[in-house]
Amino acid sequence: MKFGKVDNPDDVDFKLPDDPAFNKELLAAAGNNGKPNIYIGCAKWNKADLKTFYPKGTKDELAYYATQFNSIELNATFYNNFPIETIESWYNKTPPGFRFFPKVHQGISHWKRLKDAKEPMELYLDGIAHLQEKLGMIFLQMPDNFGPKNWESLKNFLEEWPSGFPLALELRHTQWYDGSFNTEEMYEVMQRKNISHIITDSAGRRDLLHMRLTTPTAFIRYNGANVDSDYTRLDDWFERLEQWVEQGIENIYFFVHQNHEEASPLLSGYLIRKFNEKLGTDLKVPLNPLAPQPKLF
Repeated sequence: MKFGKVDNPDDVDFKLPDDPAFNKELLAAAGNNGKPNIYIGCAKWNKADLKTFYPKGTKDELAYYATQFNSIELNATFYNNFPIETIESWYNKTPPGFRFFPKVHQGISHWKRLKDAKEPMELYLDGIAHLQEKLGMIFLQMPDNFGPKNWESLKNFLEEWPSGFPLALELRHTQWYDGSFNTEEMYEVMQRKNISHIITDSAGRRDLLHMRLTTPTAFIRYNGANVDSDYTRLDDWFERLEQWVEQGIENIYFFVHQNHEEASPLLSGYLIRKFNEKLGTDLKVPLNPLAPQPKLF
């Protein structure tokens, strides 16, 4: 993971910004008085990245991963349009209640930049639909050079997005959040279309930590730096998520990335334990990947 990487993470101010006042109004209007749906996981399941996570002899990485986590941020769909048989195999290897959060293919977001993308979008969605009820939320990540000058293209794409597929949006160009673009129209479109606003927490891109919700769903992409402060940052995140739970948030989707991904299960497990201990949730705590484990699969 190179995005947002810095040479000296200890020099970064990782304090979370205050919430926009609108968030409290949005969550109150949602009227959720029950417990939110909480999905916490990693960005990848392959053994090459999660080197110490799998017990010796593990043959099917996804099948084992799904015994430890309830979700996966599926970045692989950004690079490939997988055959339906492959997608169906993902569905069949995972237990009831597991959720996939696939990224929109780069041909749509980065190559076509959302223009004349109807055909590749239909191809993508036809495949993803085979995840059935295990589809959590699709996310659209736009490239760093896709800025507010492209607002009309983005607006048209969001307006035409099919309501049957839950969507979240991540924007990376610096001008979206530096005050030079009036975001209110964008937020209005996202709220009306029920499109969630991804919050990205990365050492080198603090501007993406906007904290602005557009639906009662918090979709957080957390980029750790493989330093001790990764854990204190998660403490701060738990406090913010606890606040949103009290205010009535419906869904929390939290996915951990690392410069060296083998630490991602440890960080994810740390946050899961916080939820279980502090809020009484019953989320599966992944086995310590550094501890001896039995052979499975």
